Amino acid sequence: MPTLLSINNYYYRRGGAEVVFLEQNRLFEEIGWQVVPFAMQHPQNLTSEWQDYFVDEIEFSSDYSLLEKASRASKIIYSFEARKKIADLSAKVQPSVAHAHNVYHHISPAIFSKLKSMGIPTVLTLHDLKLACPCYKMMTHDGVCERCKGGKIWNVVVHKCVKDSRVLSSVILAETAVHRLLGSYSNNVDKFITPSKFFIEKFVEWGWPRERFTYIPNFVDTRQFEPRGDVGTAFVYLGRLLFDKGLGTFIRAVAQAGVKGWIVGTGPEEQQLRQLAEELNADVEFLGYKTGEAMADTIRHARAMVLPSELYENAPMSILEAYALERPVIGADIGGIPELIRVGETGELFPSGNADALAEKLRQFSDLPDTTILAMGKTGRAWAEQDFTATRYRERLIELYRSMGVDCE
Repeated sequence: MPTLLSINNYYYRRGGAEVVFLEQNRLFEEIGWQVVPFAMQHPQNLTSEWQDYFVDEIEFSSDYSLLEKASRASKIIYSFEARKKIADLSAKVQPSVAHAHNVYHHISPAIFSKLKSMGIPTVLTLHDLKLACPCYKMMTHDGVCERCKGGKIWNVVVHKCVKDSRVLSSVILAETAVHRLLGSYSNNVDKFITPSKFFIEKFVEWGWPRERFTYIPNFVDTRQFEPRGDVGTAFVYLGRLLFDKGLGTFIRAVAQAGVKGWIVGTGPEEQQLRQLAEELNADVEFLGYKTGEAMADTIRHARAMVLPSELYENAPMSILEAYALERPVIGADIGGIPELIRVGETGELFPSGNADALAEKLRQFSDLPDTTILAMGKTGRAWAEQDFTATRYRERLIELYRSMGVDCE
């Protein structure tokens, strides 16, 4: 029986990366693999028999002493604890392959050289742009940012890219410099997976060899999503509550178009967004965090999903979830979003950051007959069932593992 060592900072459904990580675990358990998670201790984690091997939680808090903050900063830069614990766990379970998702800032890429020294084939799925950008999203106070291109990583401190803090940005600068010097990613990870073609092109543009990357799109298990025929009137956003997700643009467009908007999720900028909606008298309802059937039911009662992002998105899971529930998507033309929308068939695109253009799309979709909206949703689900199935995702991964010499039987 093959053993998958599955690695991610968090072991609960926190965001899109965690959805992929947890669903991938389930998919391999379904075919008889032993799946062994490795993550950070966290009060919201799922229970695991392997949780004693998880690294201590790393979060910066005003409650921590200066010594505690220094200890956490050193772990962010290079975690000896993570190296020891993953070595102990690997020695016990003898993994066939290690597959990591998000590890930086918490678990730390220090684990990769340890896995390499133990002869464990290692794959890293790139859910963001960390290999190129120290703060992982190529976004700063004045919008999309590529100032660090060509190795100019000091810009992360100059522009206080991490939580607008020069101290935290300095920690991330040190972390980036150390792991580039050590070749933690370049020398120790055997294969990188990107869920969008856009990300491959961006990494190549920043100097990475194209052959290091394999395109494997995200997936949705349509068996877990039951669509219903009723089409609502509200336009729904699902995700973190941040201005760089385009929520300011979404609220302005909702107010301008005179339609109803739903915002599902939580985030640090919720209060500012609520204030903006109130100032504009926008018909926006903040529905809080939803998951499972509650999340699905909200999408079912919407007219369309809106992805108004203003940063380089990878391959948003929410688009596939909307398709699975037979709802079209209106998305910003940025990052990997355009790869997931067939204009006029499964949704529409608008220029990122342009509230007027988004308002026009919202009005257009409001005026379309329900039958047209439903037909677009059905086309989206058919596309998901053809190209973005859980089974196809697993097949692609197994094909990649085998190409690395992993015995998958």
